[in-house]
Amino acid sequence: MTNQSATTLRSRLVDQAASDLEENRRRQQELEERISVLRQEEALLTDILKLAERYEGFTDPSRLPEQLQGEPVVTKDRQAATGAAARRTDSARTALAGDSAKAGAKGKSRQPLLGDLLLELLGKHDGPRLAKELRDELLVKHPDRNPTPQVVRNTLESLVAKGRIQRHKQQRSVMYTLIEGSAS
Repeated sequence: MTNQSATTLRSRLVDQAASDLEENRRRQQELEERISVLRQEEALLTDILKLAERYEGFTDPSRLPEQLQGEPVVTKDRQAATGAAARRTDSARTALAGDSAKAGAKGKSRQPLLGDLLLELLGKHDGPRLAKELRDELLVKHPDRNPTPQVVRNTLESLVAKGRIQRHKQQRSVMYTLIEGSAS
């Protein structure tokens, strides 16, 4: 092996080692960021578990807090998305901070819950109503609210589960009526 080939080989090895070292540092940085996100998620989940434990002893499901209308829904698909965890954790903390700021602001009233609005609408009718009819009426009376048909159906089914309204099936249609004495 000549001096020139030894120098060339040494130069290539030094370049390769520098490249490997740079790649290693980049991966370490990525892992540190991922660990930070996981720690934030852990703290958020711990807070959620503590909150859930406070409500665990309740036998009356109507005493459980309902999901706020603007609150984001986290699905397993979204959890799997790369990088979504950091955005979700940050947005959840921002939403929690925003909710506490809203609650503490004087003169600003919270929007009524969708379930309460649907109960009010059902109370104005003697007969059973379709979820679509209730949603259409809600959009007219509360133009600031725009729940999807699925959200309305889910809320109505939640009220059925709580024993506040009754479900009636007529052929392929599902209709709802208010149970006497459960108007809010």
